[in-house]
Amino acid sequence: MNSPLRRTAALLFAGAALAGAVCPPALAAPAPVVTREAECGIRIRGSHATAHCFNGNSTIDRVQLHIECLRWWDPDMDTAPVEVTPARHISLTQRCWLGIRHAWVTHDPG
Repeated sequence: MNSPLRRTAALLFAGAALAGAVCPPALAAPAPVVTREAECGIRIRGSHATAHCFNGNSTIDRVQLHIECLRWWDPDMDTAPVEVTPARHISLTQRCWLGIRHAWVTHDPG
């Protein structure tokens, strides 16, 4: 005894099963972005700034310390870019004559 209701239900279940097999599943949340930059900390003491950087990644990172001096007549200073190879630690230093307003490190992944 095949009733039209049973046939319709069977076709709906078969269609849903086929759609699940043919259509891709919903995409999962994207993977978190992995930074490839060395971790750097900056210490300012008076007119001297020091950046300590450690590269825990498998790629090379090129870092550079920049400082903005407190006085308008004191030129802002930048260190030369330095490559930090994997699993290495480096220190960069720079100074102003009378004080530092701001210091930061830039990264250029190699």
